[in-house]
This record gives sequence, structure tokens and C-alpha cells, in this order.
Amino acid sequence: MTVFVGTSGWQYKDWRDLVYPAGVPARLWLEEYTRLFATVEVNNAFYRLPAYGTFASWRDRVPADFVAAVKASRYLTHIKRLKDPEEPVQRLMGHAAGLGDRLGPVLLQLPPTLRADPSLLDACLACFPAGTRVAVEPRHDSWWTPEVRHVLRDRGAALCWADVLARPVTPLWRTTGWGYVRFHQGRARPWPRYGRRSLQTWAERVAAAWPDGEDVFVYFNNDPGGAAVADAVAFARAAAKAGLPVTRVPEPLTLR
Repeated sequence: MTVFVGTSGWQYKDWRDLVYPAGVPARLWLEEYTRLFATVEVNNAFYRLPAYGTFASWRDRVPADFVAAVKASRYLTHIKRLKDPEEPVQRLMGHAAGLGDRLGPVLLQLPPTLRADPSLLDACLACFPAGTRVAVEPRHDSWWTPEVRHVLRDRGAALCWADVLARPVTPLWRTTGWGYVRFHQGRARPWPRYGRRSLQTWAERVAAAWPDGEDVFVYFNNDPGGAAVADAVAFARAAAKAGLPVTRVPEPLTLR
């Protein structure tokens, strides 16, 4: 088992001086990020899907052990709302193929207004190439049904475990052999940090749910003020104490 720990994105202006040295230009922040972490969730793909060449250039700039998860374009999830998924999925995967062997899971974050439609989800998941790791993050309570769980399991897709305000906002279903966890906002200070006990509890959940060598991808989306980086480090330390092998994270004292 490997727990891949990183953040949702790396291009945040307020990380200058906190995470990145003041003298490092923004165009080199990806290289600086890969020194700190071995994985990232490319969440700007949600707003504007990068071209194949952009993904390919990122691949050339990251080390061989780096893994990039990709958040699916909002065209598929929020505009089309999973309908007619063939072309959007093909375009997404065609562009993301530029990452080559650095490509990790694809995240489908559904709109909070999209009510459960298991057949629609099943048709969308069927469009992904065989072997693609897809995580799904529904945000309407109508999705928490046995039928939805069966669709995820049958398609080998992971239910994204999501946390908001230091509590799970999704069921803790294990629907496939690997896991995906997202942290959106904690309750500790300074906002939006997570407390030590909350992260320890999450590390114990992960260790209990995936004890047999499976990969789990963990990303912190609470980026303001570098909170995501600090909390990723704290979670990784808690996971290591729980006996889990964790990808590299910076030492706490290296955070600027």
C-alpha cells in the first residue's frame, strides 16, 4: 500500500514566501512543488482543460516517481451534467494522455444540485478507457443508495471520501481496491486548517479501510495561506505513525 499525499493544485499566489521561496519565479513552482511532494491533484483542469501539449510539458518537468491526478472538466460534470459523456470523456482523456505514465486517477466532482441518477453515472463511467482509475465525488445526499454503490463497485470506481469542517460528508464506502480522499476545510485555527486529532482520526480510517497494500490518494483542497501544505504534512506524519507507507512530504520546518 502507498498513501499518496499532496494538495489540490500548486499555483497559488499566497504560497509565495510561505511555501515557495520569494526568489523562485511562478513558472518554476511546479519543480519546487515536486521537491516537496510526489503527487498533486490538477484541479485547474476543472475550469479550463489544458491542451495535450501542456500536460506533456508537465510530464517532462516532474520526476519519474511523480503522480498527477486530474479533476475532470466542468464541461462534463457541471454543464453536460454527465449527459452524452462520450465526447467529453474522450477529449479529457486524450488531453490528459500527455502526462503519460505520470497520470493517476481522474476525479469526477459532481455539482451539488445534481440528484442521483445511477444509470447516468454508469453510462459515463463506461466511457473511460479500461484501466483508468476514476473517483467520483457526489455532493447531493440522494446519491447515498445501494444502487449507486453497486454502480461504483461494478465499474471499479472509487467513491471519493470528502471532508468538510472536520467531518465526513460522504459515506465511507469502499467500492474498489484503491481509495481517494479530499479535505476541503477544517475547523482549526488559523482558518481553514485541520486539527491534529482530526487528521489522526482520518489516518486511522484509511489504515482500517485499506490494510492490504492498496493505493490511497489523499489531497488537501484548503489552499488559503498554505493550510493545505501544512495539513498534508501533518496527515502524512499521522499516517506514518499508523504504520502506512507515505510518499514524500516536506519537513514542517521547511515551510516558509
